[in-house]
Amino acid sequence: MSALNQKKQKQTHINPDQLKQLIEASLFVLAKSVTIKTLKETVLVNFSVTHVKIKTALEELQQDYQGRGIELVSVAGGYRFQTIEALSPYLQPLWQEKAPKYSRATLETLAVIAYKQPVTRGDIEFVRGVAVSSHTIKTLTDRQWIKSVGHKEVPGRPALYVTTTEFLAYFGLDALKDLPPLTDTESLEALFSNAGSETSPEVTSDVELVDK
Repeated sequence: MSALNQKKQKQTHINPDQLKQLIEASLFVLAKSVTIKTLKETVLVNFSVTHVKIKTALEELQQDYQGRGIELVSVAGGYRFQTIEALSPYLQPLWQEKAPKYSRATLETLAVIAYKQPVTRGDIEFVRGVAVSSHTIKTLTDRQWIKSVGHKEVPGRPALYVTTTEFLAYFGLDALKDLPPLTDTESLEALFSNAGSETSPEVTSDVELVDK
């Protein structure tokens, strides 16, 4: 990448090939979902490049990686490189740490929050029909899949919970609108199997019964 050397801090022009190279390298270095805004404000801050040009470069990179073992995907409002799902079973021996397995109760709680957020602990208990333990909420909070965004203005002012961008990134979702319909059992099971649960959570359209 000879055209991009350390002396070009004041450079304002970057050609399409250089732009793709710099974006590609940045995504590999960060190894997480990165938004166009972040790219523009960091590695591309010294270049005169529009949001549209960055998006075009990303789309071209997605095409470049078609049919490869690595793909560029859009998740959590940004972009990241990841191995293709079909190779996961063969790559397991390379992962030093096994992903933790989460209980059915934990994943059901997460699912209720995802589909009906913002919700209180009481709302979740109403949907599931059983008590939600503090440990379950702490597990999801520590994993950074959920967070508290205030309190519901009712007696006791219980905390309101929503999912996070980390939740979207982990489950490979670009936005909440990409969650599968509650009636699509097969897609739901596939989605939550990513969390390494022994059994998939049972979540039905009863979630709609929560009264806010």
